[in-house]
Amino acid sequence: MGHVKKAVLAYSGGVDTSVCIPYLKNECGVEEVITLAVDLGQGAELEPVQQKALDSGAKESLVANVQERFVTDFAFPAIQANALYENRYPLSTALARPLIAQLLVETAEKYGADAIAHGCTGKGNDQVRFDVSIAALNPNLAILAPARGWGMSREEAIAYGEHHGISFAVKKSSPYSIDLNLLGRAIEAGHLEDPWTEPLEEVYTMTRAMADTPNDPEYVEIGFDQGVPVSLNGQKLGGVELITRLNAIAGNHGVGRIDMVENRLVGIKSREIYECPAMVVLIQAHRDLESLVLTADVTRYKRGIEETYSQLVYNGLWFSPLKTALDAFVQKTQERVTGTVRMKLFKGNATPAGRKSELSLYDMGLATYGAEDVFDHKAAEGFIYIWGLPTRVWSERVRG
Repeated sequence: MGHVKKAVLAYSGGVDTSVCIPYLKNECGVEEVITLAVDLGQGAELEPVQQKALDSGAKESLVANVQERFVTDFAFPAIQANALYENRYPLSTALARPLIAQLLVETAEKYGADAIAHGCTGKGNDQVRFDVSIAALNPNLAILAPARGWGMSREEAIAYGEHHGISFAVKKSSPYSIDLNLLGRAIEAGHLEDPWTEPLEEVYTMTRAMADTPNDPEYVEIGFDQGVPVSLNGQKLGGVELITRLNAIAGNHGVGRIDMVENRLVGIKSREIYECPAMVVLIQAHRDLESLVLTADVTRYKRGIEETYSQLVYNGLWFSPLKTALDAFVQKTQERVTGTVRMKLFKGNATPAGRKSELSLYDMGLATYGAEDVFDHKAAEGFIYIWGLPTRVWSERVRG
């Protein structure tokens, strides 16, 4: 890699990304550092973050509010694919990374930068998601990851930053590593590193403790148009507003807590706690609506596609040929996924309680056991004989 004149740094305002600024300039020879802070609905005030980057030596400090884009281009496609990594985690953090990478590349191209930098360590999934996504979008950009190689402890990183004039607010250090955006929270480290230890209630902020949830269930009706959530309780809402409201409603009932040991891409098992109230409810509701409007073979085949899709997203391959091909399949299946699902929220559970659609394949006349039954019972006998014929022939041969 040649000399880097200008680099765009993914910036959060934390210790590592703040220290990255002087480190890139002094140790990596980067002449100009442009920082990019991305507002994904994490709720933090980003003006102080913007100023901190300038105070830390950034040439320019940018803030991008991309919540709508996050929901429309990333969350909604994942809901249409019922994307649950290892059948449990709705990819709230993983979905944010390709969007951030997209913004970094766009910014680098706009400002004529020759490199992109991030503060990921060498142990997590995010470094893979950033590096691979950036390479897919613009393979000519160099990628710098100072924290992956500088070998400094947190204390040493703070000392390095202070030596270069960065001040860090003195606050009680949380034992947890937390990632937060509109789609949910990911919590790890501290006592959670022991998979036998139950999480303390203090790790949760989006969901109520079960003992404090209402003693009566609450019903919400979610309207879908071609697989995209468009309304809540009959009210049309934009994506950000819908997810924000549903997070609050479902979180109030303790819905959306996930405690799992997951398989990281880098080959280690990691105990993770997630809170994803809206995403858990939306994927459950969406999958239920599909059962009403999709044929049996499409539904079954789509399950395998969904698993592969989830692995691709988790593993940082959002911008890959296979993911693009799977997108085409998923989008085709969603043409008839329009209707409403009523979800019952109660004591940490979100369960479908009703579903309806003008495109429903459910036929009351065929399904009923009442007097309205129009199913031809006589046809069943011949069908069963032909269906069971291979088994019958096999049995005759085996049993002689």
